[in-house]
Amino acid sequence: MTRIVAGESAVPKRKRAIEAALAVGLVLLIVVGAVVASTVSRNTEALAVGPTPAAELKLGYFGNVTHAAALVGIKEGFLAEALGSTALSTETFNAGPAAIEALNAGAIDAAYIGPNPAINSFVKSQGESVRIVAGAAAGGAQLVVKPEINSAADLKGRILASPQLGGTQDVALRAWLSDQGYKTNVDGSGDVAINPTENAQTLKLFQDGKLDGAWLPEPWASRLVLQAGAKVLVDEKDLWDGSSTGKPGEFPTTVLIVNQKFAADHPDTVKALLAGHVKSVAWLNEAPAAQKASVINSALRESAGAALADDVLARSLANITFTLDPLAGSYPRLLQDGVEAGTTKQADINGLFDLRPLNDVIATGGGAKPVSAAGLGQD
Repeated sequence: MTRIVAGESAVPKRKRAIEAALAVGLVLLIVVGAVVASTVSRNTEALAVGPTPAAELKLGYFGNVTHAAALVGIKEGFLAEALGSTALSTETFNAGPAAIEALNAGAIDAAYIGPNPAINSFVKSQGESVRIVAGAAAGGAQLVVKPEINSAADLKGRILASPQLGGTQDVALRAWLSDQGYKTNVDGSGDVAINPTENAQTLKLFQDGKLDGAWLPEPWASRLVLQAGAKVLVDEKDLWDGSSTGKPGEFPTTVLIVNQKFAADHPDTVKALLAGHVKSVAWLNEAPAAQKASVINSALRESAGAALADDVLARSLANITFTLDPLAGSYPRLLQDGVEAGTTKQADINGLFDLRPLNDVIATGGGAKPVSAAGLGQD
């Protein structure tokens, strides 16, 4: 029942109520529309900022024959060609720990490196820093000494060198000396003094009689033997029986790693890098010896400032196996060697490897077998 007041009609009152209701409804529609539009915009933006190829990939490597996959990949253009529109820039290092520092600081995005610095970085960052994405080289490391040193018993009180504290050869030397009953300390004290020294300086110091020996990668082991009169006391290949990898005499010397964040942001760029890397390793295993020596020496001249003597390069290449397999089964031992040497902490290294992009490239190209993470990551 509608109450009518004198001088007022019932119809306008109903009209105003209807208009008010319509106004409220319009406001609600506007609010809902704004919410929907905002949601759509956010979803569109999320899709737009998904993984994309990087504008640039900054790659680190050493001017060593054990890094020939990098030398050849850069010199022959395999890496740049595979990366396409992504620009390739490079930087050379003397040893692994320095390269790891650069990678963790964002100065480089990927690196050819020895396995122990990769382990150290993974352990220190609790698995957040790097991933090993491929193998590059196996073998090619020796303990070379003065001619009068004939056994481990002759090393007490001697001075030896390694490329850098915590590097792969440094850990190998400390682990071997420990097995011989010697104590070494990271400060250089102990039964045998170990002085981490840049490789070129090691050659000069050995020639000057200020070092008794060194555990070195190629070509430096060969240079001390052929140019400074050293002899081989230990060839590291003799210390690996293949029980952890199925490949007697092979041990990882060089692997390819990437910064984990870079890999997450630019997976296609990582896969492209690996495509170029696969071509480099294949070329190293297929090219005639003379062509291989020519290209590597040309690359060394550009990256390290000097080519190698023919006999040094030939001896170096004879000691190295170029392989995509990172020999993941050897890493528990490498970790333990680092722990006992005092350069690494005990840790779980599961997740260190991500070999899925490499195996995708291998499957596409054919001709190579897929590689295994040995339960320490994804393959």
